[in-house]
Amino acid sequence: MIPSCLTLQLTPFFPSPLLPVNRLSLLSSSTFPAFAAKSRRLAFAATKAPSISTMAAEQENVGNLKRKLAKLFQLSLDATVPGEPDIEPQVAACTAKFGDYQCNNAMGLWSKIKGRPGIEFRGPPAVGQAIMKNLPQSEMIESCSVAGPGFVNVVLSKNWMAQNIQKMLVDGIETWAPKLSIKRAVVDFSSPNIAKEMHVGHLRSTIIGDTLASMLEFSNVEVLRRNHVGDWGTQFGMLIEFLFEKFPNFEDVNETAIGDLQAFYKESKQRFDVDAEFKDRAQKAVVRLQSGEQMYRKAWAQICEISRREFDQVYQRLGVHLEEKGESFYNPHIPGVIEALTNQGLVEESKGARVIFIEGINIPLIVVKSDGGYNYASTDMTALWYRLNEEKAEWIIYVTDVGQQQHFDMVFKAAKRAGWFPADDRQYPKASHVGFGLVLGEDGKRFRTRSSEVVRLADLLDEAKTRSKAALIERGKAAEWTEEELEQTAEAVGYGAVKYADLKNNRLTNYTFDFDQMLNDKGNTAVYLLYAHARICSIIRKSGKDTEELKKTGKIVLDHADERVLGLHLLQFAEVVEEACSNLLPNVLCEYLYNLSENFTRFYSNCQVVGSAEETSRLLLCEATAVVMRKCFFLLGIKPVYKI
Repeated sequence: MIPSCLTLQLTPFFPSPLLPVNRLSLLSSSTFPAFAAKSRRLAFAATKAPSISTMAAEQENVGNLKRKLAKLFQLSLDATVPGEPDIEPQVAACTAKFGDYQCNNAMGLWSKIKGRPGIEFRGPPAVGQAIMKNLPQSEMIESCSVAGPGFVNVVLSKNWMAQNIQKMLVDGIETWAPKLSIKRAVVDFSSPNIAKEMHVGHLRSTIIGDTLASMLEFSNVEVLRRNHVGDWGTQFGMLIEFLFEKFPNFEDVNETAIGDLQAFYKESKQRFDVDAEFKDRAQKAVVRLQSGEQMYRKAWAQICEISRREFDQVYQRLGVHLEEKGESFYNPHIPGVIEALTNQGLVEESKGARVIFIEGINIPLIVVKSDGGYNYASTDMTALWYRLNEEKAEWIIYVTDVGQQQHFDMVFKAAKRAGWFPADDRQYPKASHVGFGLVLGEDGKRFRTRSSEVVRLADLLDEAKTRSKAALIERGKAAEWTEEELEQTAEAVGYGAVKYADLKNNRLTNYTFDFDQMLNDKGNTAVYLLYAHARICSIIRKSGKDTEELKKTGKIVLDHADERVLGLHLLQFAEVVEEACSNLLPNVLCEYLYNLSENFTRFYSNCQVVGSAEETSRLLLCEATAVVMRKCFFLLGIKPVYKI
């Protein structure tokens, strides 16, 4: 369920008494005039996020049942205790047999008003009765009852439910999209290092970040998908010198000549570790690169481009889209940000380094190293400044492993000290760290090859596709399908299995990578869900009916108990996506999708579709289920299959 505080608020960019303009106009015009001039024109107003009921009143949320009911219960609460401040409707889906939704305000409200003069209620049940009595009439509600200590149970009208499902089929699934109140977010994810291959460790950040971005985009938020690649730093000195050594005409070098970039990196690192003269040259190369010497810049760009093409091949296979803005992009802005933070009195000298002290943390955030160089904190503070000021993001989301939690916590707190964020974490703009656990092997240790190397992501995807294709051939599909159909389905199922096996888990936990389990066609797996979708498509095809025509002429009815359960679950799609967005938890959507498939299986087992008197209605229910499943697949980055 979504806590009422977890709603999103769009804040216009104008000067505010809470955050003076110069709190974000950080950079000295004497050292960085263009930066300072632009920053002076931008500021944030911190505004508290509205309650569920306030948001519902401000912006109609067509597909969200919980918001619709919250709006009705807000009117009832206002009538039950007129003038009582800060009462927000507590509406939740029911798990018991008494109703579909429940309003749970009675006990809390009684604790606030009992003993006051003029209060006639004699306990929570009486408060619950009053809330029910004051509930406005609505076509969406069939009946209400009060249970236990004032819980108001609501049974939705099956006719209203049927009409709204049919309306979605006519108007499109986008009408069920959540209406979040922010307009722009940054999602920072994947972020591999240049000259190193993407491995299984990058898998979680890439697919979790992609799903969060997709859910926000579906919720009408403009998402800046940022790939903060590691394309700057001391390692480039040894890579460039090794490139010069092996290829004197380095400008003509391509990925074919270099071969395995990971092996190239290892060779250069070995030379760096054992050859003092090479190490000296490499360290000088860093200085020459950072000072902008043309030959070194060209070599650096060449290495980055070769690496980038390898990354793009993996992203293309995964169907993931990002815009690269790596460490080097922010490098020119670092001096100005550090100077401005210094002028604010935040940066202090400590053991030769320049640091920001964070209350409650016994180590400082080092923003300039003792040798005068910059580090991750320098870049991350600058990237955060840029995203707030230049890109005007209201929510900045970082998707990395849980091991970086403290680092980002310190960066966010330093930004708060600088006045970049409001003191109240419920206000916007804000930043969130989306941590995730490890990918483990069957031995319970980090997932590695038999030779203890990290598993290359490309190899992992190859293996998933190969196993998926073998399973399809075993089912006799090679004789039924074209080679192209076999390849496409093997990719969709194989890659989908890898993604779903990760996303279905709470991201904070470790999970065991097991091909046999994730490619199983039974249980909570992508294979089972994709096959379920294909079966629904097959049912519709075998009927010989045109679903587009049925949408216009047919009518959905939910008379059978299993029809009603399926219909209710379909209608809860919008609130589930909103919960997954608000809490940054893709597994919430996975759980919804699996339960949808289970509800459909129960419906299909107990309700004849083709050839029944209710065929038209039930075919439309099949189509609605397929539409919602496809949208879930899309948000999870999984390609649906239509036959199996």
